[in-house]
Amino acid sequence: MSGAAYSVAVKTRLGRFHLDAAFEGSEGVTVLFGPSGAGKSTILSAVAGALRPDAGRIVLGGRTLLDRARRIDVPPERRAIGWVFQDARLFPHLSVEGNLRYGLNRAGEGARAIAFDAVVEALGIGPLLQRRPLSLSGGEAQRVAIGRALLRQPELLLMDEPLSALDEDRRDEILTFIERVQGAFAIPILYVTHSRAEARRLADRVVRLDRGAVVAQGGADLLAGPTAGASEGRLPR
Repeated sequence: MSGAAYSVAVKTRLGRFHLDAAFEGSEGVTVLFGPSGAGKSTILSAVAGALRPDAGRIVLGGRTLLDRARRIDVPPERRAIGWVFQDARLFPHLSVEGNLRYGLNRAGEGARAIAFDAVVEALGIGPLLQRRPLSLSGGEAQRVAIGRALLRQPELLLMDEPLSALDEDRRDEILTFIERVQGAFAIPILYVTHSRAEARRLADRVVRLDRGAVVAQGGADLLAGPTAGASEGRLPR
């Protein structure tokens, strides 16, 4: 589904935190950028179907995933979305290959055909296939997590601060692999970060958030300005 557009408009309240955000994305990498507490990860949860907002509408490639007014709420497993978290969340009892094939086995019928071997090659994880997750470095584990998400045959790939647990060298390495994946498979990526350096490197489009609201959206030149104001403590990212 190369180049397919998506639109997100969600409103929800979580305790004292109020999210009211709307934006659009298309091909390439759209970065949700802002300080901790801005609502970035909450938006990803709504897009993936892990959180049901109080109101809103989410459309991916012309298919409505959520429309609270019309009582449409497609289950997470039918949304054709891959999700990469801060930690790899691999299954410890499965080998690397087992983790990858788990993603492949969860692909929906009629999904796009991203081949197992192509993913292994793009991420450089061929030598890791028979290893168990506990034997992997942080960077290796994240590459496997990205591979598992890709093999679900997604129409949109969500990445929630996937570099936050890595040291600087591993961060640079994984950024290179993310760029390679986007070029090889042309899957739109919605990427969450509060790192200006990551956003500058990856972003085709930037959505800046603060305190649950979109304060600006446009090209990567938005990152040249000052960071949005401080957020509220430990509220959702």
